[in-house]
Amino acid sequence: MSKTYKGYLIALFVMIMLVGTACAGGEGKPEESDAPPSPSLEPTSSPEPTPMPFAAPLTGIQRETEAGERPLAVMINNFSAARPQSGLTNADVVWEVLAEGGITRLVAIFQSTDKLEDTVGPIRSNRAYLIDIADSYGAVMAHAGGSPEAYGILQGQRKPYLDEITNAGAAFWRSKERKAPHNLYSSLDKLRTAAGKKKYGNEEPRRSYTFAAAPEQGTAIADSMAEAAKEITISFLLKSYNVGYTYDEATGLYSRTINGEPHIDLNNSEQLSAANLIVFETSHKTLDDVGRLAVDLKAGGPAYLFQGGKKIDIEWLRASDGMVRFIKDGSEISLVPGKTYIHVVPSKPALQEHVSWVQNLEKGNTSD
Repeated sequence: MSKTYKGYLIALFVMIMLVGTACAGGEGKPEESDAPPSPSLEPTSSPEPTPMPFAAPLTGIQRETEAGERPLAVMINNFSAARPQSGLTNADVVWEVLAEGGITRLVAIFQSTDKLEDTVGPIRSNRAYLIDIADSYGAVMAHAGGSPEAYGILQGQRKPYLDEITNAGAAFWRSKERKAPHNLYSSLDKLRTAAGKKKYGNEEPRRSYTFAAAPEQGTAIADSMAEAAKEITISFLLKSYNVGYTYDEATGLYSRTINGEPHIDLNNSEQLSAANLIVFETSHKTLDDVGRLAVDLKAGGPAYLFQGGKKIDIEWLRASDGMVRFIKDGSEISLVPGKTYIHVVPSKPALQEHVSWVQNLEKGNTSD
């Protein structure tokens, strides 16, 4: 065998050994690659949200901090020239009750909002029964003027109030964009500052509603006998003045209209909405030639609860803690967490004459 051929065989043998070693190493350890790793096909579970430690007393909405401020009850003008109003989307609870002439006044209860610098108004005058509503929350009142009866109560009983005319003018301002008396405004920040200067403290006991642990546990929603109610119309006194609500399945909220037009907040152009609607009847009495009213907020009586697209009959009463509370079969109702709108209508004609509702928006079935 020649040396050349022998060298060729040695080189071939070495090459075969090297290839075998490389193949063996490849089976034991994958080659590194610049390609990104393949995504895992294993499903990943999202962590459960951590419950917040506090719930707002008047909305039941979870919060990181306690809503410990004393409520503010602001008397809001609801005359057509005053709409759209400002700041109502920040209110925890909104009451609607008759004033003179068949137009309603709104009492907006603010406690848990953090939007203290937003404009609120137009702000209007006070009445004895509006004081009664504010008292039920232990609230500081904000208004511009009042009836003689209201001033007698405010001053004689030393109520906590901020009046643009007599004792807190610096907390209010007039807008040049509207004509008086529909142009008076304030902000929660200014009102709270004024309340602090008058030493209207936070020692009042906190009043709260009862809220369902989950939306489906709301009293009307959970009631197997509840009637469907997707669109609601409320008439107070004037046939030409109708408040409407349409239920949105996606949000669980009722959107508000007046005479078929969306009722919006001028601050943000959002339509007013609520998770709970309550309508109750009580006696109304005309006191004088001006048309001022006395509205009984103590006697109790029949009411309707609208919640989650459903309606049930309930009752209202004035509880021992001073709040107007709502009951079903002797127990306080469970509200769905969110805002609540409360409407007070005369007992003559009866409640059912003031309220009608559509059971199914597609079919247009109605009830009253």
